[in-house]
Amino acid sequence: MNILSREKQIEVIAALCDGLGVRATSRITGVNRGTVATLALKVGRGCAELHDRMMVGLRPSRLELDELWSFVAKKQARVGKNELAAAAIGDQYTYVALAASSRAIVSYFTGKRDSGNTHEFIADLRQRVIGSPEISTDGFKPYQNSIRAEFGNRIAHGVINKTYSVVNLGVTEASRRYSPAQVIAVERDVISGVPAEISTSYVERSNLSIRMGCRRLTRLTNGFSKKLENHCAAVSLYVAHYNLCRIHESLRSTPAMAIGIADQVWTIGDLLDAALATQPITPTTTAPDRRKLFRVIDGGKY
Repeated sequence: MNILSREKQIEVIAALCDGLGVRATSRITGVNRGTVATLALKVGRGCAELHDRMMVGLRPSRLELDELWSFVAKKQARVGKNELAAAAIGDQYTYVALAASSRAIVSYFTGKRDSGNTHEFIADLRQRVIGSPEISTDGFKPYQNSIRAEFGNRIAHGVINKTYSVVNLGVTEASRRYSPAQVIAVERDVISGVPAEISTSYVERSNLSIRMGCRRLTRLTNGFSKKLENHCAAVSLYVAHYNLCRIHESLRSTPAMAIGIADQVWTIGDLLDAALATQPITPTTTAPDRRKLFRVIDGGKY
């Protein structure tokens, strides 16, 4: 990566943002697979830092929250008894907070789907948002306590619960395993305040975009992440590209422009430069076998 030209780095990042995996990117660009993974990790870290710096002081009128399932290394059913306490393997959920009007991803968090991570996600969202926007979530219970603790009791919070039909419990074919079931009932409950609209349609549609744009979240493939750190970096790269570089078809602008944190469409080169600028420059240690060897020579008499 140290000798990779900027043009080739842009080519690699563009391929990753288009939904290609590390191996496919390596084949198409002709860059070593390890170099692709190293560059993706570093740029992903930079994108996370870039998001933290830019997504602050926002005033969205309505937010939609949801969680996106994925896994790292192995599925939860394959996790052994001695690995159950490990938080870096098994099922991982990416929490997403989407601004309904601008379609911008305001906050996100990847980890286990529990009350602790839910509260950390809501706390991060609270720090980025000014005022009291309406919030719509699904029926995941930890949302209610976390939103009440961070936003107060007067926040307009609504919950939507969808009931799906189960046609055949014996379906085992891979082609039908992930097919969407029919929604047979929808219930909307007001938790606090007076929300004008209770819906998670936009953020659920955003989940499809994430799976299409990030290979590590595509179902029924072997492109899943083997390490949590790389998985989080891939999600951060997608979010930064989605917010800053990708023109939304409904808005005719990027979500970052719609929410007011950018005044133009970013290129992949702009994103690459900004992300790498946030990362510290670490010196490269010379390999021991390449160091100069010194030999002490005993001096003779003059």
